[in-house]
Amino acid sequence: MYSLTTKIRVRYGETDQMGFVYYGVYAQYYEVGRVELLRSLGISYKKLEEEGYLLPVVNFEINYKKAAHYDDELKIKTSINSLPTAKITFEYKTYNTKNKLLNSGKVVLAFVDKSSMKPTLSPDLILEKIKSKLQN
Repeated sequence: MYSLTTKIRVRYGETDQMGFVYYGVYAQYYEVGRVELLRSLGISYKKLEEEGYLLPVVNFEINYKKAAHYDDELKIKTSINSLPTAKITFEYKTYNTKNKLLNSGKVVLAFVDKSSMKPTLSPDLILEKIKSKLQN
């Protein structure tokens, strides 16, 4: 398993009338965690797109436990637990500063060839970087 924790501060515009983080905002928080985890491996979405790969989300799951509020600092723990094939799965846990679990989730993305718009296997670049981290 390879994990990275990213901190995010809840902004006022991300809350609903009850003062809670709006449920749909977590998709954006998860994206931040995913992008930063890939960046920590030396991989950027920009480079993947330049090399002809797209990564659309094909599945999004989330289980809410507790609410987050305006100005809370959140820790998004993003993990890759298995090698990608034609899809890559990211798992998430969101914690507050008291280390209370607020939610957990999973996002599955497919690798798509940019020119044909058809599914393809994970690029070797990603496989090599993730293999080295999963073996450590």
